[in-house]
Parts: sequence; structure tokens; C-alpha cells
Amino acid sequence: MKISKYEVFVKVVEFGSLSRAAEYCNYSQSAVSQIISSLETELGIKLLNRSHAGVWLTSDGEQLLPYIRNLSSAHHELSDKVFELLGIESGLIRIGSFSSVSCHLLPPILKDFKARRPNIRFELLQGDYREIEQWITDGTVDLGFVVQPAVKEFEVIPICEDRMLAVLPEGHTYAQHELVPLQLFEQEPVILLDEGTKKEVLEMFRKHRMKPQIEYRSEDDYTIMSMVENELGISILAELVLNRNPYRIVTKETSPGFSRKIGIAIKNKSQASMAVRCFLEYVIENKERYVTGPLKYSAS
Repeated sequence: MKISKYEVFVKVVEFGSLSRAAEYCNYSQSAVSQIISSLETELGIKLLNRSHAGVWLTSDGEQLLPYIRNLSSAHHELSDKVFELLGIESGLIRIGSFSSVSCHLLPPILKDFKARRPNIRFELLQGDYREIEQWITDGTVDLGFVVQPAVKEFEVIPICEDRMLAVLPEGHTYAQHELVPLQLFEQEPVILLDEGTKKEVLEMFRKHRMKPQIEYRSEDDYTIMSMVENELGISILAELVLNRNPYRIVTKETSPGFSRKIGIAIKNKSQASMAVRCFLEYVIENKERYVTGPLKYSAS
């Protein structure tokens, strides 16, 4: 089935650009513009403001966006059901993910799965923990990688346990030690990842009634690694994102140690499309293949 006019509209809003949405949908820019104009005419409401800088929602468009998203999702479900009835292994799977999973865990899973099911397409949305849970709730994605515990209404498949590690410059005093005491983060400048793993790090400090000396905040893991390399401070990052890093840094377990539990969450597995169920079954059966090194495979 063709991409619905509702999905075209949603993509225009997400990209903030007619041309980028047209490229994604494999349409011409004029075709996308006509689709939007037709939808506005059909509803009798102006949905988008347009300028040379891009497009953005009108106040009416903001109110209607959740309903149009629902129509787009319903069209996906209809398409998947038709393919299922016809016995065609096809469809689109929309996945929400955070950066460390997107970079290091998900790509080999997708590569191997695509080798088996080449007609199933994927759309990846990257965000933080809260955004991903919201995307699952409102149907923006079919499933998402989350850190447990997650929203209790979700069905969550445990994937792995990811250690949180201290990140130090190579010449640091504790670079030769086996463990780094958490008290060190009260004594030296700390660079905090201001998304994702911030939750686990700050909760650990609160648990032990510690006040870290936070001097810098960044939303990018690799920026933090570079800052640590240049001796601007020390940090704590997830082991998964520290794989194959190009920086002159040292990573050590903390004392006490802690980790995060990563899983795949879905709103309702029984109502998912055949493509989504097929992907989930593949992950459940093969997840131990993709969890290597000190990462702990979650069997339950």
C-alpha cells in the first residue's frame, strides 16, 4: 500500500521541511505540497505555516496532530494486516531507541534480521528515556528500547544489564586502581551526561547521600569523553557507549558498582503487526548473540 496522506503530514511536521519529507516518502516536493493542501481543504483548517525557513504547525494543527498520528498508525495496521492475510512478509517497524543502543546494540540485530526478512522496513527514532516511553504510549513507534523499570502498562522483554563505569583521563591517579570510589565524584569536577543515564547516576548519588561536584553538563557521550581526555573533569557513562571509543581515557568500575537494565517495550504484543511480532521473536531467540563482553545477557 502507498504511504497515506496522514503519514506524509506527520513526516512533514517531524522534519519541519517539505523537501525532506518528500525525500523520505519518495515523492516530489510538489506532490507533498499538494497532499498537505488537499488535507487542509478536506478538513477546512489551515494546518501548517510555511516560510523559506521551513514549515511548522498552526495552533489548530497542534490540536489535530494527535488525531492525525492515530490515523497514520491505523493505516500502518491496516497495511500490515493486508500483508498478513496475503501471506506477504512485509511491513514497517518503527523503533524508538537511545544513542548507545542505536550505535552499538541495534545495528547488528537489524543487519541479521534484514538478511532473513529483506522486505520488512525499519524506521528509527532516537530520543531519551522519557521520549521513548511517550512514543510507545501514543503509537509513534511500535516498540522501543527502555531502561527498567518502565511504564507498568508496557510489556517489557529484558535484553541486557549494562554497567555504569567511571571515566577518567589516562594520567589520573585512579587510572591504575581496580575500582573508583564514588566519593571521588564529590572531590573532583564532574561532567554529567544531561540525558538518559543521568537518571541512574543521580539516583546512585542520592542513594548514598552524596553531592557530586557537577561542573559541566552535556547531552552527548562523545563530547564528554573528549572533555575527560582533556582533563576537564571525570564522568560516569554506560559501558555500552564506551565500546570502541577513540579517546585517551580509562574506564573503571565504581565502588559501589551499579548498572542499568535495558529491555524492549511494547504496548500490546498481541495486537502488534505480524512484522513486529516476527522481529520480537527473533530478538528473544537470539539476544544472547548480541550481548558480548562484560555486558550481562538478561535471560528472564
